[in-house]
Amino acid sequence: MATQTIERPDIDERTEKDDDTPKVFHYVKKDKMAESAVMGTHVVALCGEVFPVTKAAKPGSPVCEKCKKIYERMKK
Repeated sequence: MATQTIERPDIDERTEKDDDTPKVFHYVKKDKMAESAVMGTHVVALCGEVFPVTKAAKPGSPVCEKCKKIYERMKK
């Protein structure tokens, strides 16, 4: 009796990303952002969303529309 070996390629075919990359970035106080990055605490964005800081936004990154509107009103 012969045994056949079926080889499976090492390709990840999942379409969903399991990383922690945010879809949009939020406006948060700078001192709270640094504290969250170091201590792992949660921050509250201008729009009210609560989350731990895991990534820094790069120029051109998408920004939360609610945060952007609130920030523009604060600048006046």
